[in-house]
Amino acid sequence: MPNIKSAKKRVLVSKMQNEKNRAAKSALKTQLKKFDAALEVGAAEANEAFKATVSAIDKAVAQGILHKNTAARKKSQVAGKLNSAQ
Repeated sequence: MPNIKSAKKRVLVSKMQNEKNRAAKSALKTQLKKFDAALEVGAAEANEAFKATVSAIDKAVAQGILHKNTAARKKSQVAGKLNSAQ
């Protein structure tokens, strides 16, 4: 445990940011799983889930959770799954 006041604050801030980032990553993974489940159900549900998933990926990039190239790869994979299912 640090002794300096600013170092103590950084530990607390770092812990909060870590929890926030972990929650955001978990929400993104959940959305990707929902998309996969929607593919099994039907085309209409898959299209809605696709829009929500791409939006979630873009928001993750804006928040700094994902790198832009990682997001592009994930969106490409999701679009490929959608196209192959139809």
